[in-house]
Amino acid sequence: MAIITNHMPTEELQALDAAHHMHPFSNGDELSAKGARVITRAKGVTLTDSEGVELLDAMAGLWCVNIGYGRDELADVAARQMRELPYYNTFFQTTHVPVIALSQRLAELAPGDLNHVFYAGSGSEANDTNIRMVRTYWAEKGKPTKSIIISRKNAYHGSSVGSGSLGGMTPMHAQGGLPIPDIHHINQPNWWAEGGDMSPEEFGLARARELEEAINELGEDRVAAFIAEPIQGAGGVIVPPETYWPEIQRICDKYEILLIADEVICGFGRTGNWFGSQTLNIRPHIMTIAKGLSSGYAPIGGSIVCDEVAEVINACEFNHGYTYSGHPVAAAVALENLRILDEEKIVEKGAAETAPYLKEKWEALTDHPLVGEAKIVGFMGSIALTPDKAARAKFASDPGTVGYICRERCFANKLVMRHVGDRMIISPPLVISKSEIDTLIDRAHQSLDECYARIKDEGLLKAAS
Repeated sequence: MAIITNHMPTEELQALDAAHHMHPFSNGDELSAKGARVITRAKGVTLTDSEGVELLDAMAGLWCVNIGYGRDELADVAARQMRELPYYNTFFQTTHVPVIALSQRLAELAPGDLNHVFYAGSGSEANDTNIRMVRTYWAEKGKPTKSIIISRKNAYHGSSVGSGSLGGMTPMHAQGGLPIPDIHHINQPNWWAEGGDMSPEEFGLARARELEEAINELGEDRVAAFIAEPIQGAGGVIVPPETYWPEIQRICDKYEILLIADEVICGFGRTGNWFGSQTLNIRPHIMTIAKGLSSGYAPIGGSIVCDEVAEVINACEFNHGYTYSGHPVAAAVALENLRILDEEKIVEKGAAETAPYLKEKWEALTDHPLVGEAKIVGFMGSIALTPDKAARAKFASDPGTVGYICRERCFANKLVMRHVGDRMIISPPLVISKSEIDTLIDRAHQSLDECYARIKDEGLLKAAS
């Protein structure tokens, strides 16, 4: 089947989109007035829009296209599975071959005794599962009062009612009656923005110990679990100080609190190992997975569960699940994606060759007058924009004003790079080459130059008082 290259003019497509399509995390009226960019095809790390403009996708879609775009093998597997068994559920004491094979493979890949998988259609759904699972676990162990889950401010764990409550983003909590009861948030380990006069090491310990303070305040008999991303993704690629995670692990072990590592972004090679928990030496009881599990080619997510928790949950009737839990086509696509990652050694080669090259180039962006900090682990990085590097100052303008200007210059320069407030973030496909990294950095530098010139002209290069 040929690629469909003929389509309606862009303006007509944009008008139809505006008339009928409601976009996530968007002001619909503003987007309709501007017109959505229409992406028509993609290959490798390159997107092509309806006007024929080619963009380097430094975000791998939404952190997910780890093996790059256009791998025919995944399309072939999906088509074959659709012909053989397009759908069946895993309710009613049934299973199917793709979900059996994928579960076995994930158990092999996951660290420690994480040997069991409960499937969902997305990371949001999987984190909703985790809420119910950890509460059911403690209830089955005769401790039904252990229902509070501690998370972090500025964390992102999804946008459903449950997962959105676990997340710690104020704009999300302002809509729809979030958070639900028994979710508690502590501060994030963002040294650049919140560390004050403390060293990163001191700050990491202080922020980790807020977990212990919360457990003591709320009562150990009330706290079920702590959930966190190994590295915060949507919150701005916040890399915690090295002292942070060892202290979090100590506290969870001491108080017998279940530890949930949200690996939706960090999993499947993003940090240089198969899982972020391996990169940061975390020992979770549950890992949330999605995104890179199928490289975004099919919607699938899940919770990889340790032996102890699975034993308790399996001993009862866990009244939970989704129509598409372990969907056979999604499972087959995910399994083929894992095969490609494994057999082509994409994770290992990336960690050994391209990730160090990207790190060197990315960290050199701190030479730019607008960049105060550049953090990167594996293939996820961020830069903090600032009017005053020495003071780690925020801009006087509303948060995100300068970041949005920089983002718009990136798109104008054919680079997909997001902003979170006044941080710019990247998460390119793991298959990005050194020459493509050069292009990424050149376009980022040009965009920073143009952003800097504009905010100087508009009087925005001012620090908050």
